[in-house]
Amino acid sequence: MPWNEDHKSQTRVRILEAAARSFTRHGFDGASIDDIMRQAGLTRGAFYAHFDSKGELYARALRYAAREGVARVGLESDPRARMALYLSETHLRSEGLLCPLACLVSDVAQQDEQVRDTYTRLLEGFIAFYAGQPDPNSPARRQALQQAVTMIGGMAIARTLTDPALADELLEACRELAASLLPEQASWSMPTDA
Repeated sequence: MPWNEDHKSQTRVRILEAAARSFTRHGFDGASIDDIMRQAGLTRGAFYAHFDSKGELYARALRYAAREGVARVGLESDPRARMALYLSETHLRSEGLLCPLACLVSDVAQQDEQVRDTYTRLLEGFIAFYAGQPDPNSPARRQALQQAVTMIGGMAIARTLTDPALADELLEACRELAASLLPEQASWSMPTDA
């Protein structure tokens, strides 16, 4: 008896969640399809009913992790509070899904164009989510880029440190800098293509 569509979509979400967690912690080469499927409670054979390749899964897992991150901080309407949530010790030490932009910056650079294109669109969505939709030729766009690099780069570096006090100090400095780059009247909208 074939599975219904609801079962298939729930299974796909389990795979994406397991893949997002595995990829953000171990990168593309460090995460195997067997491990991902085991974490999802499935066999390797079930993988091919949902994805054509590990590369496709990687790109989709990046989008899944980003959407979940937006859902976590999107409940907060205050721009400074959103940044504080992103640049928090809780996010840094989370056992849940981590930001793929911060966790996979070097890893994505080694991947194919499909994955790098996904990362590019996620970065654009991140900028829109945290800084609004400034005109590409305006000073606000430059500030939005500076803010995104501060947040993503700060989280990426903090993840690599073995000294928790230094990591916390770095996150605090990044929160201050990112907040200083906020325009007076920031418009907030959820990115739809991330």
